[in-house]
Amino acid sequence: MEQMLNCLVIDDDPEVNAYVCEMVEQTPFLRLAGSYDNAPAALNMLETGGIHLLILDINLPGIDGVTFAGTLKNMPGNAGPRVILISGSREYAVDGYKVDAIDYLVKPFSYEDFYRAAAKARGQALNTKPSSPNDFLFLKVERDLLKVNIHEITYLESFKDYVKVFTGEKMIVALSTLKALEDRLAGHRFMRVHRSFIVNLDKIDHIQNLTIRFGKTIIPVTEQYREAFTAAFREWL
Repeated sequence: MEQMLNCLVIDDDPEVNAYVCEMVEQTPFLRLAGSYDNAPAALNMLETGGIHLLILDINLPGIDGVTFAGTLKNMPGNAGPRVILISGSREYAVDGYKVDAIDYLVKPFSYEDFYRAAAKARGQALNTKPSSPNDFLFLKVERDLLKVNIHEITYLESFKDYVKVFTGEKMIVALSTLKALEDRLAGHRFMRVHRSFIVNLDKIDHIQNLTIRFGKTIIPVTEQYREAFTAAFREWL
């Protein structure tokens, strides 16, 4: 099963740093692993491995973001994390090509801009990893463990101390929390759209006024999740 992308944010402006961290935490397939106000402070975390994405300001004290990004390719054991460069000016955009940056965002950028850049990073991560044969979950149903193929899941609904897992053929009541299953589905095309619902984005075939319909089931996209959902479907909405 694919994992979430672990991210580091490096920006010396406290307000921008906090703003970007909020965007990371709002994005379903990203996990904030740390934030720093200068590049060298992040080295120890990067050298431990397991960081997939670096959101990096160009104008940093000491070593600038472009120079720092260039050194990451020489890290032992891997090619380094993917990089999204951010800056207050467009004049450094060409530098992004020098370090194979995923994207270049000019401040102030919107969450939709950020989401598109993050989605590029996720797409590259998925395309460069071998496909896993274990695209399934084992759900605890009474005293049994039931195997369910992830791609068959349409949506999940919180139900007291259980979660209803809906596939095209049946509904399974699993002993779990919605948050636990959300974590286990990380890296797949699932998004929480309501405190009680997670949907498979690839199974959606009807959206009207930010309301999703699966057959006779209507699921509203609540305010907390609307920006991320709109970004995911920006081309059509």
